Amino acid sequence: MKRIIGTVLAIVVTAVVTRAQDPAKTDADKYRVVLDNAQVRVLDYSDKPGDKTSMHSHPNHVVYALTSFSRKFTLPDGKTMVREFKPGEVFWLEAQTHAGENVGQTDTHVIIVELKESAKEAAPETKGVPKAAKSGQ
Repeated sequence: MKRIIGTVLAIVVTAVVTRAQDPAKTDADKYRVVLDNAQVRVLDYSDKPGDKTSMHSHPNHVVYALTSFSRKFTLPDGKTMVREFKPGEVFWLEAQTHAGENVGQTDTHVIIVELKESAKEAAPETKGVPKAAKSGQ
């Protein structure tokens, strides 16, 4: 009986921690869910210079930069990196957990397409679009 209670408690705690790391919940003032279905969730993210996000997680995802901005990422182990983005850049990123900070002089605005597990099962693996490629070409 103790083992069952322990297992149930572990599941509940994991669910709460996972839910707490959803960026649409941890930073609802910056993330807006624009589409959510069985294959993907699309987020519209924007912030201003100096704004920070809480530690959160993304599954495998694609990021499309709409503006130029500079961002500092802090990983769970405390390591940091600063990255510059230009409008039109598209990036494929593996699942990750991080906090972010707009360390530049311009607003951040990106579209993030998060892939769901069912998307892996529904579609064969494909190569990403080269950075230089633009939509409609």
